[in-house]
Amino acid sequence: MNQPYSSALLENAVNEFAKLPGIGRKTALRLVLHLLRQEELSVENFGNAIIKLRKEIKYCHVCHNISDSDTCSLCSDPNRDDSIICVVENIKEVMVIENTHQFKGRYHVLGGVISPMDGIGPSDLEIDSLVKRVSEGGIQEIILALSATMEGDTTNFYIFRKLAPHNIKISILARGVSVGDELEYTDEITLGRSIINRMPFNETFKP
Repeated sequence: MNQPYSSALLENAVNEFAKLPGIGRKTALRLVLHLLRQEELSVENFGNAIIKLRKEIKYCHVCHNISDSDTCSLCSDPNRDDSIICVVENIKEVMVIENTHQFKGRYHVLGGVISPMDGIGPSDLEIDSLVKRVSEGGIQEIILALSATMEGDTTNFYIFRKLAPHNIKISILARGVSVGDELEYTDEITLGRSIINRMPFNETFKP
């Protein structure tokens, strides 16, 4: 049962915060009350940052990473290796892998993984654009850096089959990343070693 609110404005704000993942109504109320204790300008800056983010954020036309411009800073960096693409689920994984300082190639952000239970199929992901990047030439290796979950492995196998005709090296992270683990929660040392010690996909994954 929801507690009564002395203000409809307060209740509306709590309702909006409670829509965020992992935020219950008690936490939402605490956050709203915290904002009410701040200077008005500080709260305006907070709100404007969220509005500006939603209205102006872009997605890199090459790798689909979140960006401020049409081409993200990683894709426009001339010092990175164009011959290797690391395939990840979301921007969170890009940030985690970058923190390891072990990968100097390019990225491709799928925007999720295949999950029939959630109604997510291959056509909902950026798989066709990955195939197109490979078909344009110059790519020597694809690293499949998805979480070691059933959905991640299903997506790995689907991509492996789609790229099989292109005769390029396809590797997968060494299973220092435990089966069932989400990549974003893997510590940087383990993840860095998994990238360095990556293995050929067809020798390590049997559907």
